[in-house]
Amino acid sequence: MSLTPSNHIKAGTKAPDFKLMDTITDHLITLEEVKGERGTVIMFICNHCPFVKHVNEEIVHIANEYRQLGFGFAGIMSNDVKSYPQDSPEKMKEHAAKHQYSFPYLFDGTQEIARAYDAACTPDFYLFDADLKLIYHGQLDDSRPGNGIHSNGRDLREAMDAVLNNRKVSPDQKPSIGCNIKWKE
Repeated sequence: MSLTPSNHIKAGTKAPDFKLMDTITDHLITLEEVKGERGTVIMFICNHCPFVKHVNEEIVHIANEYRQLGFGFAGIMSNDVKSYPQDSPEKMKEHAAKHQYSFPYLFDGTQEIARAYDAACTPDFYLFDADLKLIYHGQLDDSRPGNGIHSNGRDLREAMDAVLNNRKVSPDQKPSIGCNIKWKE
């Protein structure tokens, strides 16, 4: 397992727009369509990464809980599927069904969206406010495969709770750690 940290991105950065295929519904989905009234969480995830597998259940819990509170969610998979066929759109659809994703699981086959977001790893979490300006970019929580810490989504939950309680999101944000995005050559 590689240990790739997320890149530092300046708070206030506007969310790059996208129009990607949702592997669950086979429809094109835009950022505007996933945008939440209170905020929007964009997650760069994939099927095969052990770091994503470790937090998958908690990602689903958070999405199910916070969507009801006005947050939008989308998972984006940007890996090179020629080198990693387990991340293909067909496998993404199976993976989303198996894990009961309640959010779009979008295929970024050109990798343009990962580059626009300056995504580096899976998982990589971005929280944007109601105006689609970045207010949190970091880890889900302190858990990692094999470190004995149960995934509870604390860091991302605290940022969303700050939004819900009209508080400023803490600027103290730990980078996410995971597998590097598998870039095309």
